[in-house]
Amino acid sequence: MGKRDDKYVLIGGVELDEGYFEKIAPKKVKLKRGRGSQSKSNVVVMAESTPLENIETGEKTSHFRYAKMKVLTSHKASEINDVIEKSINKSSIIITDKSTSYVDFSKMFETYISFKSDKTVTKTTLKWVHVTISNAKRNLLGFYHMVSNNYLQNYLNEFCYRLNRRYFGENLFNRMIIAVVGN
Repeated sequence: MGKRDDKYVLIGGVELDEGYFEKIAPKKVKLKRGRGSQSKSNVVVMAESTPLENIETGEKTSHFRYAKMKVLTSHKASEINDVIEKSINKSSIIITDKSTSYVDFSKMFETYISFKSDKTVTKTTLKWVHVTISNAKRNLLGFYHMVSNNYLQNYLNEFCYRLNRRYFGENLFNRMIIAVVGN
């Protein structure tokens, strides 16, 4: 599933943020808190969205299309840049928060917009990336309860595969068979 989704590149408006997913932590180690904790895996989440505006009311919304998620092994900006270069078209509009991890995005893409993160930005501008993160976390907790870092990328691949093909309905299984045979 992950190999199939890696063939596709996100285009247009792309919301990007990092999510921290619970994983099984070492038992005999005193755990750090927050960013860099041994009990959390850093995952870069990308959500392709199209801005929409209602002509009659002037209300602005956005439409979610596709998502990608990649587990990062470190917090280095170079690793994030490598993942982003492979996953997003150069002519895309990148929308992020003002994280210190996103240093080279203005050089890599035509348009790079960053916002100071607050409740309004989370609910409007970066809405779909945060909805994707929260749905993925709920999915992992509901099905697997605790996830090993070795298998987290596989679980995220499955989640993204189903999310990106949510309108396929009963044809989803047939499309998976085609993807398996095609690789």
